[in-house]
Amino acid sequence: MVETFERAATALPNDAEFRDIEVVAHLAHRAGRATALTLIVDRAGGVDLHVCERIAKRLNVELDRETEPYTLEVESPGLERPLFQRADYERFRARPARIVTTVALRGQKTHRGTLGGVRGQAVILQQSDGECLIPFEMIKTANLEFDPREDLRREKRERKEKE
Repeated sequence: MVETFERAATALPNDAEFRDIEVVAHLAHRAGRATALTLIVDRAGGVDLHVCERIAKRLNVELDRETEPYTLEVESPGLERPLFQRADYERFRARPARIVTTVALRGQKTHRGTLGGVRGQAVILQQSDGECLIPFEMIKTANLEFDPREDLRREKRERKEKE
């Protein structure tokens, strides 16, 4: 079941109907007697319910061939998108982020700042007290942080530019 899900999920961007889809993550775990499958997808401009439904329908065609019971969730990464791959840290450069490390670094495990890309085997996080280099092997979780105030300021700037 899990192998079929992973194969179908990774093949999704090769399907002509879903070429613009990025598979952010595919997760599977046992949930009682069934296997809970989660696919997180993104695309330029975001993902809406209609896109998630189309993807779920496509995956169910493959998964229904299996005899094991399963649940399937297809979702967008949301405003606080998780960062999994090295390329994510470059792609979202200059965006606010929160990184949790496996061991304390600079006396803490939770680090907030602005992504500055990647240098060697570390993520660059710009903080108020300077640059913090966080080695990839120390990252437990990482995600973008949504600041509604900054979003409102950006919208205001864009409106002024149009005037």
